[in-house]
Amino acid sequence: MCGISALFCLQGQCDPNNIITMTNCVRHRGPDDEGYVFFSLEEGQYKSYCIAGNETPPAVKAAGLPYTPSCSSVHMPEQAVIALGHRRLSIIDLSPSGHQPMCSHSLRYWIVFNGEIYNYPELKRELESLGHTFVSRSDTEVILASYAQWGKDCLHKLNGMWAFIIFDSYSGVLFAARDRFGIKPLYYWYSPAGYLVFGSEIKQFTVLPGWKPLVNGQRAYEFLNYGLTDHTHETVFQGVFQIPGGWALECRVDELKRELPVYQWYTLDIKPFRGSYQEACKTFLTLFSDSIRIHLHADVPVGSCLSGGLDSSSIVCMVNEILKEKQDTELQKVFSARSEDPALDEYHYILEVVKSRNIQSHVVFPNINDLMNNLDDLIWHNDEPFESTSIFAQSKVFQLASDNNIKVMLDGQGGDEILAGYHYLFKVYFAELLKLGKIFRFFKEEQEFKKNHGYDLKRDYSGVLYYVLPDIFRDLIMRNYQSFINPPWINRDKVSFKPGYPIEPPKYTGSLINEISKVLVSTKSLPALLHYEDRDSMTHSVEARVPFLDYRLVEFAISLPTEFKIGSGLTKKILRDALASILPEKILKRMDKIGFATAEEKWMRESPDTFRKLLSDAIVASQGILNENALIHYDKMIRGEEPFSRLPWRWICFGIWMKKFEVKVQ
Repeated sequence: MCGISALFCLQGQCDPNNIITMTNCVRHRGPDDEGYVFFSLEEGQYKSYCIAGNETPPAVKAAGLPYTPSCSSVHMPEQAVIALGHRRLSIIDLSPSGHQPMCSHSLRYWIVFNGEIYNYPELKRELESLGHTFVSRSDTEVILASYAQWGKDCLHKLNGMWAFIIFDSYSGVLFAARDRFGIKPLYYWYSPAGYLVFGSEIKQFTVLPGWKPLVNGQRAYEFLNYGLTDHTHETVFQGVFQIPGGWALECRVDELKRELPVYQWYTLDIKPFRGSYQEACKTFLTLFSDSIRIHLHADVPVGSCLSGGLDSSSIVCMVNEILKEKQDTELQKVFSARSEDPALDEYHYILEVVKSRNIQSHVVFPNINDLMNNLDDLIWHNDEPFESTSIFAQSKVFQLASDNNIKVMLDGQGGDEILAGYHYLFKVYFAELLKLGKIFRFFKEEQEFKKNHGYDLKRDYSGVLYYVLPDIFRDLIMRNYQSFINPPWINRDKVSFKPGYPIEPPKYTGSLINEISKVLVSTKSLPALLHYEDRDSMTHSVEARVPFLDYRLVEFAISLPTEFKIGSGLTKKILRDALASILPEKILKRMDKIGFATAEEKWMRESPDTFRKLLSDAIVASQGILNENALIHYDKMIRGEEPFSRLPWRWICFGIWMKKFEVKVQ
């Protein structure tokens, strides 16, 4: 797990110091090693120069490999037109042979890579049978050999998380790609100074010539009003883009234009599962256990996040089973956040898991004072504003892991999206039953839902009808929410945007649940959650791994019939049944859902003046985007005249983001 940088000069030569400054911005992503390679164009050929940084270990400099840095930054070539930079967090192959930038034996292909390829041992054996040889035990070298062997089709061979850039110094071809679901980030920006730059984090661009940050009005509106981020290739910074999950780019460097020729290399092409429920449970257990098994591979200690929910508890219990099989007596370590609000504190569930296993539990209590003291840094590390203070709790969990010398953490992101784990998906399920004409089943399921969750659906039939009715009637329903679509607290004369929810509702193709799962995975929720996961972990130099997003498991889960996942008032039915023998009964029967939640409402109500001051400052910092109606809404919410929502937090976070990154309104 690392931080990568790349700089391509579109005119003239580049200042080599720029790549070093860029890479230093993400030192937290890789404090163990540092390296650079520069390319000058000499007589029509690209010539490489490997450079060490101030923190390149002496052992790396003495390794004698083709990609060993041969000189320091004071000897950088003056005519460089391409530069690659890397900060390393050593996880697999801790030796100097894992250093990056790395090249092939021929010096033709060069790579900077952030991520892990979990099936690299199997790929390595296949490549060796085809004649490839290796000098390291790293997965990085396997990617290089895979690209040399199969070209861009190598992506379909990889199982893991990645963002990498490969430069073919013979043909001058740039190849960059991101993993199927966008677990690892990759941003790019065209600088007016004549550069095309790539980075793991947006902040890497802020130190370069030509950086003048402007707010992207459409993306700002969609965040402020709906809490959406990472649902498109655009960011809240105008002109800064990301290569989406499952997308790639391959082109000659001398053909780079103002718009990159990115293409989608992976789509969720789902074939409906035709087997029995018992067969599905057996297959799910096999895929899940194998995913956990390969996600445990590391040359450093591995821990797990544990919220006490179904997903994290399933991971922790499966890890424990695997360790017992291997007769590994090492104490498993888990890390959790507790809440000051008893309604949000999940410690009793955490204890159910811990007391049933050979587990060492570590707990942190995020509090409002700590949040206030670290708010600026939290927003800086996330690059863009975020929806709720639960991001703060997640960051504290990874900090706790780092303080206990854990460099790899398993986490449960993705389980809700692929297994219908969100409670609002019951409305989608009920809509599916109505579309199928299963009226008796609809009323029976409605009663089960009310019994298990205490919620009477009659209060919100419109939420079901939205997914049942044709588009023309959906529009009529949405007209009742015009004040929400065009909120009074935003000044349209200050920022340009098209009002309305930007994500299309799922089309009915036989399973509304499966269709909405695809939307959740590709745009609506998972990309943002993975953004937070990456930043909150890497802030503390910890690698976060997400076993539920093994693509084999994702494709299988979304292929299942709806009733295998949700029904009888239960979410994640197949997970509960497949893991029934290893999960504590209290976890199996758990009906509520919390996660690493903070006492955000409690904090606001107990310290209303503190948050009101933050909101007032945010209105000023927004340079006219937000207006005084935001304060009126906040005051009503505190008085109980409006229901509590995350709107005020979004406004506060947005204002601090604009100030921290010095973003201007065009």
